[in-house]
Amino acid sequence: MIDNLNVTATIVFVAFFALVTIMGFVAANWKRGNLDELHEWGLGGRRFGSIISWFLIGGDLYTAYTVIAVPALVYAVGAFGFFAVPYTILIYPLLYVAFPRLWSVTHKRGYITGADFVLGRYGNRWLELAIALTGILATMPYIALQLVGIEKVIGALGFQGEGLMSHFPLTIAFVILAVYTYRSGLRAPAMIAFVKDTMIYIFVIAAIIVIPAKLGGYGAIFDAAAQVYAKKGGAAGLTLQPQQVMPYITLAIGSALALFIYPHSMTGILSASSSQAIKRNAIALPAYSLVLGLIGLLGLMGHAAGIVVKNPQDVVPQLFLKMFPDWFAGFCFAAIAIGALVPAAVMSIGAANTFTRNVWKPFIHPGMTPAEESFVAKLVSLAVKVGALLVILFIPTKFAIDFQLLGGVWMSQCFPAIIFGVYTRWFNGWALLAGWAVGMVLGTYLSWGATAWVPTHAVFDWFTAYNGLTAICVNVIIATILSIPLRSTAPDETSPADYEGGRAVPA
Repeated sequence: MIDNLNVTATIVFVAFFALVTIMGFVAANWKRGNLDELHEWGLGGRRFGSIISWFLIGGDLYTAYTVIAVPALVYAVGAFGFFAVPYTILIYPLLYVAFPRLWSVTHKRGYITGADFVLGRYGNRWLELAIALTGILATMPYIALQLVGIEKVIGALGFQGEGLMSHFPLTIAFVILAVYTYRSGLRAPAMIAFVKDTMIYIFVIAAIIVIPAKLGGYGAIFDAAAQVYAKKGGAAGLTLQPQQVMPYITLAIGSALALFIYPHSMTGILSASSSQAIKRNAIALPAYSLVLGLIGLLGLMGHAAGIVVKNPQDVVPQLFLKMFPDWFAGFCFAAIAIGALVPAAVMSIGAANTFTRNVWKPFIHPGMTPAEESFVAKLVSLAVKVGALLVILFIPTKFAIDFQLLGGVWMSQCFPAIIFGVYTRWFNGWALLAGWAVGMVLGTYLSWGATAWVPTHAVFDWFTAYNGLTAICVNVIIATILSIPLRSTAPDETSPADYEGGRAVPA
């Protein structure tokens, strides 16, 4: 199992992993609160100021799988792989405008999840359940893909094995993650995010300076990549083909609509200490998009470095092993692995909050006490991690990737109920539920390819669009048409004053 182990890189990797493990347990006493209350365990007591929120939200959105998958897609197809950069930029104006209002109403009304807000705004428990189950469904494969990122770097270190033994190091890592998340809640990934993001910035800066210097500069990198893409033919290239332009644009727009609707994104935002902290982060978070663009260039560098891999997801680890000394490669691998732990922890917490508040409590045990809410959420967070681990152990990775691609399609169907609700009560809850249902079915149907899920579909002969964006347009049309005769008769818990900015506790 360890015959080909890179000892130097492994020692560095284990040292940093041990550091964040200790931090995960220590975090229980950071910004101390009663962790037997769900808002303390699952939202950190809403105590995170601008700086902590910047690290947490950034660490939550820009994951280990992002560091692996974006360069892999660029390595495989070229320019189209950079669609992730504009979509992470497009969302920030919306974050600045809408989410401070959402934070304010959730704080004043004691809401912990997006589905809590939907129930309070529209008074429709079935719409609440639909939003909650969509979030949980979309989150599960997303957590599993964080494990893919960890497995890639563990494999690059030289760990090998047969059958379940090949997953042994990964299992240990996730058991550790499960234990300190259970103990410390959202405080653990928030504290670890400081280390994770700092390490990511260090290795990205080193990569964009050192690797081009060794390869003859960026001109040589682009020339080498262009030659590889030319040999591949098809749509691969340094620039978009005409037929790729509209899919690229619609994929960026549709993905942006889903990004902050995920339970883990919502958890990071609602844990902020004030609405102003969210506005400041909407201004500062595009720095991560700049880094994401630089990370995408690693795919081009892989071609220039002569990296040839069967699976494009191996290109970044192999590039680091070839271009850096072993100790720094170990540092980079640790950054990627830690970059999986932070979002995986937040994702499991977000899913646990959602299940507890919007599935278990209203439909199974309405009389839950705050301590019971916290206990159930902790158990569910463990179950979610175990489920994600089982996906990796027993289901081909391809299927996890396919379901994650569907996650954006599904989550975008929750956009009208949440974001429209921040501004208006005009829509009827049942109409929104009907729009959601049609959008879910249509988006899934359009994504059903002959051999795998596909992200885009020809709407007209001359227009190909992202399935999620097509589905959400139909979703909104149906919700609008049905809201006209149905009107809104259910009680609205919120008031206009609830949407005005505020502060939970001093940052």
